[in-house]
Amino acid sequence: METPNLTLNEALTAEMTNLANERSLLAYMRTFVVFLSSGIAILKIELFKDLIILAYVLLSVSPILLFIGIIRFFQVKKTIDKMRLSR
Repeated sequence: METPNLTLNEALTAEMTNLANERSLLAYMRTFVVFLSSGIAILKIELFKDLIILAYVLLSVSPILLFIGIIRFFQVKKTIDKMRLSR
């Protein structure tokens, strides 16, 4: 996407905002992987049979977190693009 005539400072600020948005998506994805793997580990290890409810909670919450992260990423990306075009 071509950016309008921005000063160097404005262009760098826009790029930093874009990178922060990508970092946020990666944090959501990392949390998804941790919740998913923790849930699977609790289910597989015999020692943790009393925590089976926690395993199912982690397994059910993990895709929700991923979905929220993806939706949030695109919402913020749309807002960033609007701000870039309005200048």
